[in-house]
Amino acid sequence: MKVIVSISRIFVGVLFIISGLIKLNDPLGFSYKLQEYFSPDVLNLPFLEPYALMISVVVVVFEVVLGVFLLIGYKPKFTVWSLLLMIVFFTFLTFYSAYFEKVKDCGCFGDALKLTPWESFTKDLVLLVLILILFIGKKYINPIFGRLAVTVIALLSFILSLWFGYHVLMHLPAKDFRAYKIGANITEGMSVPDDAPKAETEYYWKFNVNGEEKIITTMGSYPSVEGEFIGVETKVIKEGYQPPIYDFSIETEDEDLTTQFLSEENLIVVISYSLEKIEREGALKLKALQDKARANRYQIIGLTASGEETKQQINKLYNLDFTWYLCDEKALKTVVRSNPGIIELDAGTVKQKVHWNDVESLELPKVERKSEPLKVEQEILYLIDNKVSSKAEVDSLKKDNIEAIRVFHDNKKATDSISKLYGKDYGGIVIIELKKDSL
Repeated sequence: MKVIVSISRIFVGVLFIISGLIKLNDPLGFSYKLQEYFSPDVLNLPFLEPYALMISVVVVVFEVVLGVFLLIGYKPKFTVWSLLLMIVFFTFLTFYSAYFEKVKDCGCFGDALKLTPWESFTKDLVLLVLILILFIGKKYINPIFGRLAVTVIALLSFILSLWFGYHVLMHLPAKDFRAYKIGANITEGMSVPDDAPKAETEYYWKFNVNGEEKIITTMGSYPSVEGEFIGVETKVIKEGYQPPIYDFSIETEDEDLTTQFLSEENLIVVISYSLEKIEREGALKLKALQDKARANRYQIIGLTASGEETKQQINKLYNLDFTWYLCDEKALKTVVRSNPGIIELDAGTVKQKVHWNDVESLELPKVERKSEPLKVEQEILYLIDNKVSSKAEVDSLKKDNIEAIRVFHDNKKATDSISKLYGKDYGGIVIIELKKDSL
């Protein structure tokens, strides 16, 4: 029994420390997972959602500390009871998620290791058995050092865990396991290999045959049945390949510009999953970033899930004039754990990524560009005296050897300044020809 307890002690302690540190590396990500659990569709505890981050930090710090306590033999009774209560709760949670198919990934190991709900439940069952062994044989859990040394180590584990959690919240995760890490190419992350496995779906066709309800199962084809069709239900029996990145986009309300921007070089993207919740201190730093980026010939845009009215309010409030484009909120939360956060893209590759606290550390050496956004008031050399309303017309003008064309889509500031200078209203779309030596 003593040997079994010792093996269980090492296995459980190490696993709790590893699992806790991975989540502590990204407590904001774990808080998003808790919000998913608290949502009405899962546990229906929406009143806990505002406290998800606080709960996240407490849980993961406690997880790490319990692992350390177990390994060094600090307060065995308290440690084993705490481990047992925690694993009982997590076992219930993973079973609920798996059985009712509520949450596809439990978040046990953050983004470092994805487990299906049933894999998570199996893992928790094994841990439950091992912790029950520890509970029964807790008299064999003895301190490995003297009382003072064990107390000091226990206290240090708690302090260091809290400090690490605070540090990554104020900056970014120390280790980025996501598909948007520095060096990753977003375009490649969205691609699906030709030989990727396809999803397999069963179709349950319901018919009324001679007054009796009959269900025919196929893999998609419509069955040959003499009867009245009632309806059809489907079930995915085997998941197909899903690329690491599947919900990222850069869009306006009526146009998808993802491919265009992912081919751009020296692109600064300011990311705010919610402009309503943007950190004021971070937003105040965006004007200086905008000016520095443009001075060094970088293009700068914003990405958010917020509406048009909020975008305009934020730009006016913080004296910004770059364009905010649309992207899914969940995707933006995955790109960077900061609101706002900043990334630099070069042909779709993430070159830099910073928390708003670290905007000043963003390296923006001056670059040479074939073309760049220029200030309307200073750089207009010639206006084509026509209203252009489609991309096809723009492409046609390009074929006529016009050196460079900029198109301002619904940019009120641009059109107002042009109207002021030239006394003409171009209806929100302006085409400008620039001389070669001005680029």
